[in-house]
Amino acid sequence: MSTTTVGSVVSRPDPEVRAPNRSYAPKYKLAVLAEIDAVETRGEVGEIMRREGLYSSLISEWRKQRERGALEAMSGRRPGRKSDPVAAENARLRGLIDKLEGELATATELIEAQGKVSALLQQISRRSAEQK
Repeated sequence: MSTTTVGSVVSRPDPEVRAPNRSYAPKYKLAVLAEIDAVETRGEVGEIMRREGLYSSLISEWRKQRERGALEAMSGRRPGRKSDPVAAENARLRGLIDKLEGELATATELIEAQGKVSALLQQISRRSAEQK
């Protein structure tokens, strides 16, 4: 690593930028392992690893995972964030609140209608009592 001095300012090259860690789907891992297991020479294994941009340590780790059964167990999982149980419960409760508010509105209308019917019947009853 060399430094360059311009006047009184020392300039250093940028630090190496590291590639982000890659993650591989279980189906991909199993497919690559099957392809590697199917070849007959080490040269072909090297070709596959170069083509896919993989290292031997990664392949050996995938083999260990396969032996433990971890890859088969994970192959049914969907990638992405895990669902939040609190958010799911909130959504369920919001739906329940909407349903109950609708039922309350219907019950309130029925009670008002019953009150009007009761008042009308009382008026009719008074009129008939007065006419007698």
